[in-house]
Amino acid sequence: MGSPTGKHEMRICVIGAGPSGLAQLRAFQSAKEAGAEIPEIVCYEKQADWGGLWRYDWRTGVDEYSNPVHASMYRYLWSNGPKEGLEFADYSFDGHFGKPIASYPPRAVLFDYIEGRVKKAGVRDWIRFSTVVRDVTYADGMFTVTARNGEADTETKEQFDKVIVASGHFSFPNVPYYPGFEGFNGRILHAHDFRDAREFEGKDILILGTSYSAEDIGSQCWKYGAKSITVGHRTAPMGFDWPSNWAEVPALEKVEGKTAFFKDGTSKTVDAIILCTGYKHHFPFLPDDLRLKTANRLAASDLYKGVVYTGNPDLFYLGMQDQWYTFNMFDAQAWWVRDVILGRIALPDAAAMEADWQQRQADEDALADDYACIVYQGDYVKELIAETDYPSFNVDGANEAFFQWKKHKKKGIMSFRDHGYVSPMTGTMAPPHHTRWKDALDDSLESYLQTTADAAE
Repeated sequence: MGSPTGKHEMRICVIGAGPSGLAQLRAFQSAKEAGAEIPEIVCYEKQADWGGLWRYDWRTGVDEYSNPVHASMYRYLWSNGPKEGLEFADYSFDGHFGKPIASYPPRAVLFDYIEGRVKKAGVRDWIRFSTVVRDVTYADGMFTVTARNGEADTETKEQFDKVIVASGHFSFPNVPYYPGFEGFNGRILHAHDFRDAREFEGKDILILGTSYSAEDIGSQCWKYGAKSITVGHRTAPMGFDWPSNWAEVPALEKVEGKTAFFKDGTSKTVDAIILCTGYKHHFPFLPDDLRLKTANRLAASDLYKGVVYTGNPDLFYLGMQDQWYTFNMFDAQAWWVRDVILGRIALPDAAAMEADWQQRQADEDALADDYACIVYQGDYVKELIAETDYPSFNVDGANEAFFQWKKHKKKGIMSFRDHGYVSPMTGTMAPPHHTRWKDALDDSLESYLQTTADAAE
């Protein structure tokens, strides 16, 4: 690992080329563009292309190289939060598309936006695609990363000074068991394996869970013609103004044949059960002493400033929080991690780093409601941006878009995507989409970017 001058050349490993990993590559490229010397960067990506969860793959179970499928993306997914809350400060939606677009883009549109920035940055050569990280060890101040390239069916072991884990935490499903599952005469699947709502056209479906996956997968199935949607909750119903063929019921107790029995004594015959029961922070390539163990919350355990692993400050994690903010928060984290690595930001001692995440969790525990949680995460984004050269943006404006989004959802769960918000980057008000969400059955990039006049023809 030496050089002709005898000087050690720093090497950085980034695991994952989804939005978090790509944010990290863009952060280093931005520094290089400004004249800084940057380390050698190697990014390992399990999939054949970049984009992470925004890259749709029809596969479920295992991929073409027998690795667990990373993607939890399904056809017909539209953003379930306003794009104004996730806009890149250095690459606006208006700039990418050459015109303002509506506030809730479908997957293909968001993928195009993510890809546009990294194409412009020219960082593709830093990524080794179809390459899964098998093992990471740390000894004598260096990490050894073992990775397997599926296409070539070859394994490499390389050394790095720093490792940045950007593999996300919405890929390894939490799959509960209920009595009678083994004898259910229908289909049982986790949201991770849900791909096409048309599969459930004319079917009675049961959804277990009350978070975003339950809300959105149920809405997709309703939109594409499911006969009925029943949602079982353990704590409380979501309580939106659901359509007439949608019911919320207490927790599932058991199934017999195709009949589901609930805690309140009611039952329902269903064709399929979709488990919207969340995901695990799971890093099978990391040993115990490097592996993050945290609940899905706004202030993750064992991470100083939400990114530096307190057990080893040469190891970083991006995007491990529960999320209101996404792409621009990943940017804020990536710029901050970059500046630690470049020596622009000094880390405090171990005790101070431990105290930091514990205080953040105490602050989170004191938050009164979702609105307070949005402000809390917005303040976290502000904090990181203030310490780097990431372009500052109107975080309060993004917060406002989130506030309006929550109110619009409460007012109409099947119509909230028909509203628009002001960009915190450009100040542009999003125009209405040419077709109401419930009627927009074609979610392609081409269809979405049509003008109202085009769509009417």
